[in-house]
Amino acid sequence: MDIKIGLEVHVQLNKLKTKLFCSCSLNYHGDEPNTHVCPICLGLPGAMPMLNEEAVKAAIKVALALNAKIQPMMLFERKNYFYPDLPKGFQISQYELPLAIGGYVTIETENGEKKITLKRIHMEEDPGKLSYKGSITTSKYSLIDYNRSGAPLLEIVTEPVMKSPKEARLFLNKLRIILEYLDVFNGDLEGAMRVDANISLEGGGRVEVKNISSFKGVERALTYEITRQKNLLKRGKIIERETRHFDETNNITVSLRSKEEEQDYRYFPEPDLVPVYTFEFIEKVKEQLPEMPEEKRERFIKQYGIGFEKAKILVLDHKMADYFEKVAKKIEAKVTASWIVDVLRGELNYRSMSFRDIESIFPPDEFAKLLNYFLNEQITEKGVVEVIRVKLDEGGEVDEIIKKRGLFAIPKKEIEKLCKEAIEKNPKAVKDYKAGKKQAANFLVGYVMKATRGRADPGETAKIILGLLESM
Repeated sequence: MDIKIGLEVHVQLNKLKTKLFCSCSLNYHGDEPNTHVCPICLGLPGAMPMLNEEAVKAAIKVALALNAKIQPMMLFERKNYFYPDLPKGFQISQYELPLAIGGYVTIETENGEKKITLKRIHMEEDPGKLSYKGSITTSKYSLIDYNRSGAPLLEIVTEPVMKSPKEARLFLNKLRIILEYLDVFNGDLEGAMRVDANISLEGGGRVEVKNISSFKGVERALTYEITRQKNLLKRGKIIERETRHFDETNNITVSLRSKEEEQDYRYFPEPDLVPVYTFEFIEKVKEQLPEMPEEKRERFIKQYGIGFEKAKILVLDHKMADYFEKVAKKIEAKVTASWIVDVLRGELNYRSMSFRDIESIFPPDEFAKLLNYFLNEQITEKGVVEVIRVKLDEGGEVDEIIKKRGLFAIPKKEIEKLCKEAIEKNPKAVKDYKAGKKQAANFLVGYVMKATRGRADPGETAKIILGLLESM
């Protein structure tokens, strides 16, 4: 059965200081409700909007990075509908002349790369926030916080080219990476990215699921909708065009209203704002564009000689990529990439930490020092992992942790001496090995590891033990 999924992604340009049409601060997270408001963002009579120029530049930066065609002129319009979180009774948005059209984002699927084509990108103001006691289906009332009302939003609309909930999640993950590279967006803040998902199955009408607030939520909502619509079609029911809400508490979608058509919004030009000519911004913004993930990945492969898979993972987070380059100035790049991707990244994920905090917790110079000890055989692989864990959990200097925990490796000559001792004191294990019980060698390795309190490298110890056994 053919499935079509399109997304409308609302991205808050929250790295800016002020709202889209007024000077109210965007630094409202954690503050009391309705304390970052003014006559303009509250829609009081006579209040006049004034466009935030920095928001236009940030929006153009995003459009360029998403390979979209920026329109020479964009126009703000009034989108008329009544909802409690919209104090003016209309939203200042764009329709006929949006910021940009077209564009694409490339994702990696199980079947290779796929381009998710975009329909349009436009600017608009954010409504307020509705809160419910419990879920939307059980709450007897809603509370409204206008702190985010008027925050600068970009709406990024895809074509209906996604075929599964997983593809939708992959697209959103990639979009978030791009936005964070551009430094216009902090995805950790509440409401930073909200998604409306449009889904239709062959033979049914298009259903929109509104205001999904997480990537996992999008995947769950779409999975539920596909199952719901398939069951309706099996029973011979008609799938009507409608708008639904995703109840994250119960993992279901619930009907809100019949689906609006564009004409229902009665768009018309915002009389208090003039058209914006974009040509004067484009060249300036182009100069500010950073190296994007695919470009950085290819450079890492060429400059550092690391493999595609390692490079692909390193560029998933621009902070991780920056950290890698700082450490790779002092330590061989392939070694650095392996430890960051395979070990440090996993330890951070386990603790729900990220590379945004890593430089203050584990400075690149300290990580390079630790890897240098390892390369010079002054500490074992197991010891490196222990130091990383202690640093993340308790802090402290690398040298201090190693000395306090006795992690400096034992010289090779001493290990060889202990290996000979293990063979001399355990003749039965030697006899078993000679009789074909190869696992007996592990017992001898364990003897050395116990004697050194785990400070010997198990791989090197095993190699020495086997060499001695074979020469007997």
